[in-house]
Amino acid sequence: MKRIAIMTSGGDAPGMNAAIRAVVRAGLEQGVEVYGVRQAYAGLLTGDFERLTSREVSGILQRGGTILQTARNEEFKTPQGQKKALRSLNEHGIEGMIVVGGDGSLRGAIALHKLGVPVVGVPASIDNDIFGTDMAIGVDTALNTILDSIDRLRDTATSHNRGFIIEVMGRNCGYLALMGGILGGAELVIIPEQPITMQEVAKSLEDAYVRGKNHAIAVIAEGASFTINELTQFLDQHPTGFEIRLTILGHTQRGGSPTAFDRLLATSLGVEAMKMLLAGKTGVMVGRQGRDNVPVPLEEVVSKTRPLNPEYINMAKMLSR
Repeated sequence: MKRIAIMTSGGDAPGMNAAIRAVVRAGLEQGVEVYGVRQAYAGLLTGDFERLTSREVSGILQRGGTILQTARNEEFKTPQGQKKALRSLNEHGIEGMIVVGGDGSLRGAIALHKLGVPVVGVPASIDNDIFGTDMAIGVDTALNTILDSIDRLRDTATSHNRGFIIEVMGRNCGYLALMGGILGGAELVIIPEQPITMQEVAKSLEDAYVRGKNHAIAVIAEGASFTINELTQFLDQHPTGFEIRLTILGHTQRGGSPTAFDRLLATSLGVEAMKMLLAGKTGVMVGRQGRDNVPVPLEEVVSKTRPLNPEYINMAKMLSR
């Protein structure tokens, strides 16, 4: 295998650039040409390839986002679109693919694998919901961004005797909310995996007020059973004692320079992905399990969702008292 391509797909995650750099330099070490696919599967269909050398990936280790950019594409999901992608790869002489991304991106990797393209996936998703890996690229950076925001908001909440409702990302997974709540000392964590009513939220905040607390922090995942605006309106009609303010962190959680952990994780997974591809392994994702990088079948990865650790859920309840 002398020519491979790499793409970053789906939502961007801090550390993607570190993964690109690792793949390129690991390939150069083995005499492999590496091409970057711009705009993910959209670029794959249009043939938007760029030769990546050591120069192109120099100075990107500390940068957030992805130099290859990313986009969602519906055409690739069709049989016709997949044939078009295969044609594009053949025209450029690409013999293997490394796909960096989350669930949707890895489903696309399965389609390539079924077309006969050797492919290895690398998990990158700030939600940390990818099955088969303890941690995905971007999670640590996003979590640290959340913690920094919680710490800052706590300062103003304490100064004004207020309650803050803070929404973090996590459509169907409450990992960021759960860990952010535990590590940020929140009085309440609201996640999709443990539905609660708005009445219970109000009661929890009221109890904190009655106990004499001079602030209250509630962290809610965007995928909770009710929206932050619905909750705020409910609390306006059911006073808890605290003056309520809401903050939606939004896409600030995706940006920023990757932490040391994310740089190391992305680099390690990127190097291992190249090793696996050159060793003839295909249709797998490089997962981090404990201290080891292991191949996990892509079919298994996309058939399940990484569950939350129930011990952390119990911990969040215990420490909020």
